[in-house]
Amino acid sequence: MKNRLALIDMGTNTFHLLVTEVNEQGQLHDLYKTKVPVRLGQGGISNGNIAPEAYERALKTLKDFRKVIDEHGAETVRAMATSMVRNAANGDDFVKDIYKQTDIEVEVIDGAREAELIYYGVRFAGVLNEQTALIMDIGGGSVEFIVCNNQEIFWKRSFEVGAQRLMDQFFTADPIPAESIAAEKTYLAEKLQPLSEAVATYKPTILVGSSGTFDTLCDIDALRKGDTSRQQTIPPASELTMDDFYSIYKDLLHKTHDERLAIPGMLEMRVDMILLATILVDFVLENYKLKEIRVSSYALKEGVLQQMLGK
Repeated sequence: MKNRLALIDMGTNTFHLLVTEVNEQGQLHDLYKTKVPVRLGQGGISNGNIAPEAYERALKTLKDFRKVIDEHGAETVRAMATSMVRNAANGDDFVKDIYKQTDIEVEVIDGAREAELIYYGVRFAGVLNEQTALIMDIGGGSVEFIVCNNQEIFWKRSFEVGAQRLMDQFFTADPIPAESIAAEKTYLAEKLQPLSEAVATYKPTILVGSSGTFDTLCDIDALRKGDTSRQQTIPPASELTMDDFYSIYKDLLHKTHDERLAIPGMLEMRVDMILLATILVDFVLENYKLKEIRVSSYALKEGVLQQMLGK
């Protein structure tokens, strides 16, 4: 007997759908995977509301997801909403409308739970070992940090400093001016004070970037080297050298929107946000003296799957 499951991650910027099949041995076979740039936070994240256009885009996307789920005959559907929905004044109405129009029941999860699920997803990707690592998952609304190894979580926290929020605050001109970069870093130093304390206590040596921005950086890096393998399949675990990260980062800082869009491997839905996100990555690498970057293409939805399977 094979069991088909559908997992939906409703992020502030991107909605993900994964339909997978589990056999009796607990082995997984992915049947369908997609991500859609819904931009749920656009036009509303800074005033705490889901804007009407974003609301409609999200409902349309979830109706499309429902069709795919039904076509694949998935009996179990798990949908998780994160930062944007949990902080929006109209978040409850949104969740009710989704249920009315698609029969999808949405779980709005808090930041601590989100961080925990990301940990299980990243651990499943095989990027962790006995060394202490700092996992970083950059969303549009929030950023999750988890200090851990492959056995346990030492500390975890979600901060409302996602790329869409940073963009609304610091992306005032394009290319981004030096003073905006400095202002973002000053802001992060203040907001991430609890993280700085945790890093001082647990002393992680590796940064593990989870999906999103980090996947795109790996795509750009691979294509720069003439490696097209990621265009077909993204591996669960990848490495990005510090030199390669900084080479891409410095290049991004000097480019305009159109020039960034022309970079092979760049996704249109990430073309501006990636600037603010990579400034955040630079801040973390520099301040916490991390010497290695690993990347997990698995995150929240794979973590949900691991917990459902009891692993």
